[in-house]
Amino acid sequence: MPSKIISAALKDKSPVLTEIESKQLMSEAGIPVIESRLAKSKSQAVSMSKETGFPVVLKIVSPDIIHKSDSGGVKLGLGNATQVGKAYTEIVAAAKRTNPKARIHGVSVQQMAKPGVEVIMGMSKDAQFGPVLMFGLGGVFVEVLKDVAFRIVPLVRRDASQMIREIKGYPLLEGYRGQEPANITVLEDLLLKLSDFVDKTPEIKELDLNPILAYSDGAVAVDARVILESQA
Repeated sequence: MPSKIISAALKDKSPVLTEIESKQLMSEAGIPVIESRLAKSKSQAVSMSKETGFPVVLKIVSPDIIHKSDSGGVKLGLGNATQVGKAYTEIVAAAKRTNPKARIHGVSVQQMAKPGVEVIMGMSKDAQFGPVLMFGLGGVFVEVLKDVAFRIVPLVRRDASQMIREIKGYPLLEGYRGQEPANITVLEDLLLKLSDFVDKTPEIKELDLNPILAYSDGAVAVDARVILESQA
């Protein structure tokens, strides 16, 4: 039985879920996420920021804008109400300027996460093998270094363990030069949860969790993107 979020999106013929919907879906799958709330106005963004607690991050929410940073749709580390109000205006204006036809739902408000090792987990469908899970260093690293590992779904723990350890950037996860190490067992658990979720949810065409911030005592997804199979 598909999730209510998936059912509603398919009914609306909206295969690209917003970040807020994607995070709700991941949360249902047992993946820890930083909660995002939708602000439809500047005043809402300001009041939500005060409730969330500064510093906060604002991001454009639109099913038509996938690469939010590229269109000026992300503002980090906003420390007070004035900064939030200004950022809201700038984000919406930039989105309209770079994507005039985009449907803009508003702006998401979320707490600024503490720094950690950035990793990515994702899934795409291979024509021959079906769902394939991906793991690698996240953030800008994934685009620059393309240091990633793949496995066919479903995974067992040995698969998850090998995926993590075979990337070239694995020393960063061990705590390179005094940095806080990532908890590898937690990352394995997340890969297994993702594998199980994907295996049971054929409606998903592709997904990205990037970045996931990995810490010594856990991990949390900061951003999520889910695309559903288009229904004929």
